[in-house]
Amino acid sequence: MSAPRLSWSSKLSFGMGAFGKDLVYALVGTYLMKYLTDVRLVDPAFVGVLFMAARLWDAVNDPVMGMVVDNTRSRWGKFRPWIMIGTLLNAGVLILLFLDVDLSPGAYAIWVAVMYILWGMTYTIMDIPYWSLVPAITDDPQERSIVSAIPRFFASTAWLAVGSGGLYIVKYLGDGDQILGYSRFAIGVALIFIITAALTVWKVRERVVAHHGDGTKTSVKHMLRVLTKNDQVLTVLGIALFFNMAYQLSTSFALYYFEYVAGVKEALFATYTAVAGFAQMGALIAFPLLSRIFSKKTLFTMASLLPTCGFLLLMLVGFITPQSLVAVGFCSAIINIGIGFMLVAITVILAEAVDYGEYTLGTRNESVVFSTQTFVVKFAGAFSGLISGVGLKIIGFVPNAEQSAGTVAGMQIIMIAIPAVLSLLCLVVYRRGYRLDENNYHRIITELHSRKGVTN
Repeated sequence: MSAPRLSWSSKLSFGMGAFGKDLVYALVGTYLMKYLTDVRLVDPAFVGVLFMAARLWDAVNDPVMGMVVDNTRSRWGKFRPWIMIGTLLNAGVLILLFLDVDLSPGAYAIWVAVMYILWGMTYTIMDIPYWSLVPAITDDPQERSIVSAIPRFFASTAWLAVGSGGLYIVKYLGDGDQILGYSRFAIGVALIFIITAALTVWKVRERVVAHHGDGTKTSVKHMLRVLTKNDQVLTVLGIALFFNMAYQLSTSFALYYFEYVAGVKEALFATYTAVAGFAQMGALIAFPLLSRIFSKKTLFTMASLLPTCGFLLLMLVGFITPQSLVAVGFCSAIINIGIGFMLVAITVILAEAVDYGEYTLGTRNESVVFSTQTFVVKFAGAFSGLISGVGLKIIGFVPNAEQSAGTVAGMQIIMIAIPAVLSLLCLVVYRRGYRLDENNYHRIITELHSRKGVTN
């Protein structure tokens, strides 16, 4: 039988964990590059290469962390101890990353490199076990859609708060001193992160028991087998890679675009991110309801095509009326309704891939599988950082100055054209590779329940 239905207290506590951790990710993902290049005057190419190098390192440590979590046996379960440990470490590193240190330019570059790599590693410690809870707390398809949507809703709330209010918060906290403002902002975010993670650890329990509950350890050989023999994991990995590249590139570059292309930084950026947050939250609320009406294939098609169309409209707006708050907000709504759908869809189908792996390979490895999501998110961040940093260098970007026509055109390509193409590629990969439709998935879950009924 399936695990008993989750209480709303557990669901909301799970969501609060996403709010805290995505406050952290939104602060770093939205503002770190701009902070380093325009406030601390670090070379954009150096920042881009640093972001890529850090994520290449994650290609090694993310799956290893997934293996460590899957091998954990404690009175608190596999996941919750690591969520709390990772949170405390990451909160400390976040503060150091934005700390006002009095160093020479060369020494500061080294400081940032070390802190950023440590930030990524400690975020991994918390993020992998957090998302691994999704397939471990319910295996009911409808409830899993809700459980996947709730943390995404809270995460979108965090991105909304940081994106729309971040510049104003920095200005207020720093009283005109941007470095001080960012430092105090990071401290506040770190404290909220710790509180929300503690709530998740306290209220959320693992409820779906693995079939191989005999203490078997996950080895490196087995980890590689789980990731390479499960074709549905590889398909979801490809989808998530293209989606996160598009999402993070447009998010991280939006500040540059609205300041140097549209010419109105704070008002347009705040409008774009505020509408984005509300659009995503609306989509996240609607997804579980729409999943009862439409097939996964239909919803996924919408999730891919809406951002593509929205980005193309944003490019058109850039030529016709670049400073129109209404037009920019409309484009943001179209883009981010699709993004909201995609955020839930990827979490759902990755959880289904965990069940598929247990069905075909005989073992259940939530953390190894979900470590691929953490890696993809961070690798996509590296891609966006590399494209943004090196791209700014190539197109002749000059900080805090009026840009040439060629530089403006290059910014439009980075902010709009590349994400539009990447969004469309998500649909191509899904149509060609994902095979767990409603009937196939129901058959797999029925078989898994039958196996557990025999062993239990």
